[in-house]
This record gives sequence, C-alpha cells and structure tokens, in this order.
Amino acid sequence: MSPDFDLTVPKPGRHALRDRLLALDSRLFEVAAERHWPFAEPVLPRLSRSANHGVLWCAAAAAVAASRTPRARRAAVRGLASLALASLTINTVGKRSVRRPRPLLDPVPAVRHLKRQPITTSFPSGHAASAAAFATGVALESPAWGAVVAPVAFSVAMSRVYTGVHFPSDVLAGAVLGAGAAFAVRALVPTRAQTGPPPRPRASAPALPGGEGLVVVANRASGSADRVRALRDELPDAELVECEPADVRAELEKAATRARALGVCGGDGTVNAAAGVALRHGLPLAVLPGGTLNHFAYDLSVEDGRDLGRAVREGEAVRVDVGRFASRDREGVFLNTLSLGVYPELVRERERWAHRIGGRPAEVLAALRVLRTDRHPLRVELGGETRPLWLLFVGNCIYHRMGLTPGRRTDLADGLLDVRVVHGGRHPALRLLSAALAGPLPRSPAHAEVKVNRLRLTGLAAGTPLAFDGEVTDVKGEMTVEKLPEALTVYRPLP
Repeated sequence: MSPDFDLTVPKPGRHALRDRLLALDSRLFEVAAERHWPFAEPVLPRLSRSANHGVLWCAAAAAVAASRTPRARRAAVRGLASLALASLTINTVGKRSVRRPRPLLDPVPAVRHLKRQPITTSFPSGHAASAAAFATGVALESPAWGAVVAPVAFSVAMSRVYTGVHFPSDVLAGAVLGAGAAFAVRALVPTRAQTGPPPRPRASAPALPGGEGLVVVANRASGSADRVRALRDELPDAELVECEPADVRAELEKAATRARALGVCGGDGTVNAAAGVALRHGLPLAVLPGGTLNHFAYDLSVEDGRDLGRAVREGEAVRVDVGRFASRDREGVFLNTLSLGVYPELVRERERWAHRIGGRPAEVLAALRVLRTDRHPLRVELGGETRPLWLLFVGNCIYHRMGLTPGRRTDLADGLLDVRVVHGGRHPALRLLSAALAGPLPRSPAHAEVKVNRLRLTGLAAGTPLAFDGEVTDVKGEMTVEKLPEALTVYRPLP
C-alpha cells in the first residue's frame, strides 16, 4: 500500500463531542417546549418570577424559622448562607466563564413566556443554583424541612426550561453548583448532626412514658416559658416547677426527694446546679436548654422538648464525665468549662450590664472594659514552676475546632481535661486574640495546651476569681481539678 494514503478513521475530538451534547441539549429543550405540562401554565411562570433575586427563598426561610425550633432556625440560616455562596459563585465566575446565549423562544408557546426576559448569559442557571443551594442547605440541617422545600426547589428549576429561558443543561449545571455550595458551607460550619457526641456509653435510666416521676425545675429568668410548654405537651404527666433564680437550688433539692428523674430548664449555670443535686441523690438528669448558650444540652444533641420527651419516654440515656474542683474553702463541679484569669473578670463585668443593655451587648462591653484596663497577669504555680498567665482554661472533655465554628465536644466521656493557657506578658488583648485564632495549634507562642485527667495549682492569691459554667466564685491557696469519669447519667435521644 502506498505510504501516501492513511485509511484510519479519525476519532471525534472535543469539539465534535461538544457539538453533539449541544445538539442533544437543544433537542431536549424543543421536546419540553412541545410537551403539554398539565397544571403548569398558571403555576410555573409565577413561581419562576417569585424566585427573582432570592425573594421566594427569603420568604421560605422566614416560614421555616417561624416554627421557632432551634433546628428549624438553623436550617433557615444554613439555607440562606448556601444560597448566598451559590449566587456569588454564579455571578462572579459561572456567567463570565461560559458566555452561552439564551435559547430562542420560537418553539415555546407565548403563554409561557416571562413578562421580562433575562439579559444575562444562559449558562449556568442562577435560579436553579439558588433553588438547589437553599433546599440542600435546609436538608443538611433538617431533613424534614428539606423534604418540604425540595418540591418547590425542583419546580423552580424546571420552570426555567418551561418558560424557555434556559436549556436543560443550564439547569442541571446550576443545580450541581448550588448543591456544591451547600456542602461547602457545611465544611466551613458543620451541622449539629456532624458534631453530636457518639451515643455511648449507654446507661440504664427509667423509661417514663408520660413523664410520670420526672420533676422539672425551670428558671423563670432564662425566658424558657415556650420550651417548658412544649415539654408539657410531650410529657403531660411530668411535674413542672417554675421558680426565680434565687430559689433554683432549693427547689432542685426538694424535687430530688420525690423524683425518679430530675429535670432542669435553664442556662448553663442552672444546669450545673441540677447536675450537682443529681449526683448527690443518684438520679438521672433530663436537660432542657433554656438559656443563651446551652453548651451542655447542645453537645448532648438535646435541642427542644421533642428531643428530650422522646428520650424520657423511651429511657434513652448515656453516662457523661463531670469535672470537679476543690480549693481550701471552695469546691464544686462543672459540666463545660472552668477558667482562671481574664475570663472570670469578663463574666462578672458582663453580669453587671446584662440586665441593663442585654446579653450580647453586655459581652462586647465587658470585653472592652476588661481588656483595656491596666492589670497584671495571674501568677500560678503549675508543675512546680510559677508562671504568669492571662488565662487558664479547663474543659470537661476535649473541645474540637470544626471549620469556622467555636469549639465543641464530640465525646462527653473521654476521661480527659482539656487544659489551655495563654501566657503572661505584654498586650493581653493581642495574646488572647492570637490564641483564639490559632485554634488547636499547640505550638503558638501565645498559648499552650495539654490533655490530662488531673490538674494541681498552688500559690493562688486570696480573692482569685474562678469561673465555672458561667458562675463565678473566689479561690485561694491550692486547688485541684479532676475528672469524675462517667459519673452522671443524662437522658439523650439515641439514633
């Protein structure tokens, strides 16, 4: 055969494959235009317009949040955050990368046309991206609400093909990008399901089908009336006692004498008091979050009356560690954290202003007042050596930094104290800030950390403030901090 001839068949290149896909896309668009969609004519064009500029999804987020459950509110916020990231990505990168013209409207019946046609490029679909981002974000936090939102999101995406403003591939690409944005947000801010503690070690606790035998003491000052009413609906036979903050400890002691299980509704300080009573009386504890932060309840994955009601009815419970501290004339327990140094002073300053200007503004004002004043670092004998410290933090179990979120515990029975210190020196505000930004890095020049099961401090000056679970007291001389492993049984809904 002459070398001048080559009989091999050339393989289709990228352009040939692209042309085939575009032809298929156009054919699918024409099929959708020719097809009669029952009941779509009065719905889909209006639905498509309502999603302009995210108006539909803002209204949906408001409706979800109106259910007033913590999970629903988080789902609404996560949905909007996912939508914002998707819109930013589409408008800054997507539309400018592929300048595809909009499809011709000739095959689309005029009754389906939008009154105002979009003027941006066609690929990818911003409406589909926003719909998928919002629905996926909501579903990642609350599958139940995600199931409600998903059909609306699907309809919005399909409406873009129905009205003739997008090819099917535009919608598909937009939906993929939107879902990807929701998962990116989850990587930055994990969901509660990701950060909940493992359901172990299981514990034996009385199952109280209607709540009979459960006595719940609620702190009126925590503003938890709605949650108490929700718990009453879940456990109609439970005894509920509402009281003022000054009477909480006395009411807890009274409740413990007649209860099979002790319940509490309030902030971390109120829960701390209930834990001490439950330990002394050997009772299982049922915690209903009713404060501002609710660290312990949320780390237990108990968010509302439904969660707690299910656990109490079924007798679902786990054992958790408790921290204990003891000095010359003070002792107590803590479920979350214990601190010496700047933080106890900040707590005291916050309490001075909270009732006047509100909790969050009081936190900001307290930080400004404490950090701007001239002060000397706390001097503590630690490991046989006197050290100047701005802050000593002790966590009951290890706190993990997850994405951009504050530290949370993934195991409430690990047997360890999470000890972190911010070294003394000049500029306490800068040192505290650098330690906070460093997160779990143990080699920061501003701070150090260690995991132990017992800690001994000596040389504490008289009147040294100590904060534990939001409460403040004074200590002096020598103080020990230790773990009580798996000492407390608490109700927790299990998977």
